[in-house]
Amino acid sequence: MNNFTYSYPVKVCFGDGVAKDSLKAELKKYGKNVLFAYGGGAIKKVGIYDEIMAVLNECGKVVTEFSDIMSNPTYAKVQEGARLAKENKVDFILAVGGGSVIDCCKIVSAQAKLDQDIWDLEYQQHGSPTDFIPMGGGCNRLRNRRRNEQRRGHYQ
Repeated sequence: MNNFTYSYPVKVCFGDGVAKDSLKAELKKYGKNVLFAYGGGAIKKVGIYDEIMAVLNECGKVVTEFSDIMSNPTYAKVQEGARLAKENKVDFILAVGGGSVIDCCKIVSAQAKLDQDIWDLEYQQHGSPTDFIPMGGGCNRLRNRRRNEQRRGHYQ
């Protein structure tokens, strides 16, 4: 076996109230233009959208919204996100929602840095992207908890 080093840096923050402080800390590391990606709008119903927008505004970010990301996003949806990222010179992608939102934005982060179609690169030229827009993701765990609390009357 050949010797090797494998590094896959991931930062995961857990606990009550850590999302806001962690997001502020991460946003300081990147430029002013943020692509805020989310799904069908559940984050608006439970108040997470407003909380995130408040943090983005407090940090002086210019926000471009990329919404309505569906389950199993289409090629066209990925291309829409990449176009938005390029047109708005996005420095950071914030994907909030379930796996489909986060996975869609992973491809958006690569496609937006390419001058060619990512599909052609990978499946015709057998290459891989090497440059990406940095991104962070918030999963739907909090959203589901908030939705359940809202149903029980904790959030109005």
